[in-house]
Amino acid sequence: MNFELILYFTTICGFAALVHGSIGFGFPMLATPLLALLTDVQTAIMLTIIPNIFINVVSIKSEGKVFKAIKKHYKLVAYTAFGSLFGTVFLIQFDTPIFKVILALAIVIYLITDTFKVRFHWIGKHPEISKVIFGLVSGFLGGLTNVMAPTLIMYSLESGQSKSEIIQSTNLCFLFGKLVQLVLFTVSLKFTTETIYSSTLVLVIVIVFLPLGIKLKAIISEHHYKTILKILLSFIAIALVSQTFI
Repeated sequence: MNFELILYFTTICGFAALVHGSIGFGFPMLATPLLALLTDVQTAIMLTIIPNIFINVVSIKSEGKVFKAIKKHYKLVAYTAFGSLFGTVFLIQFDTPIFKVILALAIVIYLITDTFKVRFHWIGKHPEISKVIFGLVSGFLGGLTNVMAPTLIMYSLESGQSKSEIIQSTNLCFLFGKLVQLVLFTVSLKFTTETIYSSTLVLVIVIVFLPLGIKLKAIISEHHYKTILKILLSFIAIALVSQTFI
C-alpha cells in the first residue's frame, strides 16, 4: 500500500471514528462507501470489521449498565444477527448495488413521515413484531451494505428510546452483526494478508480518534442528538443513491 493510499485510509477512518464516538454510530456508514471508492464493497467491509468490533464494544461500555442493556435488547440483537447472516451470504455470492437504493428509499420515507408527523404507532402497539421486522431488515441490509444504522435508528426513535438506549441497542446489533460477518468471511477464505494488515492499521487509527469522539458526546443534548441523527440520515440517503448511479 503506497503512502497516498495509507493517508486516505487513515483520514477517512479517523473522521468516521470521531463521528461514531460523538453520536454513537456512523463508522461503517461513513467509512465503507468512502473506502469503496478505491476498492470494492466486500473489501471495504472486511477492512472495517475488526475496527468495528472494537468500536462497538467501547461504545456499549461507555454508556454503562451493559448487562441491563443486553437483557433489554437481546431479542432485537438476535434478529439483527440472523438477518446479517443472510445479508453477508448474499454479499459474498452476488453484486447487488440496487439494495443501497432500496435502503435510501426507506430512509426518505421515514424522513417524510417524520416531517409531516406521521407516526409508526404500530411499533409501540406491536413491539415484538416490530423487533422481528426491523431486526431482520437491519441485519440483512447491514450484511449486504454495511449500513444497518438508519433502519435501527428509525425503530429506536419510534420506540421512544433515550440517547443512551439508542447508542447501546444499535451498537449491540452492530457488534453481533460484525461477528457473524467475521465468521463468514473467514470461512469463505476472503481475508488476505494485505486485508488483515490494512484492517490492523485502521484499528490503530480508530483507537486514537474514538475516545476524542466520546468526549464530545457528553456535550450533545438529547434534542440536538436526535436532530443530528435525522440530518445524517438525509445525507446517508443521498450518498447511497449517488454511490449507486454516479
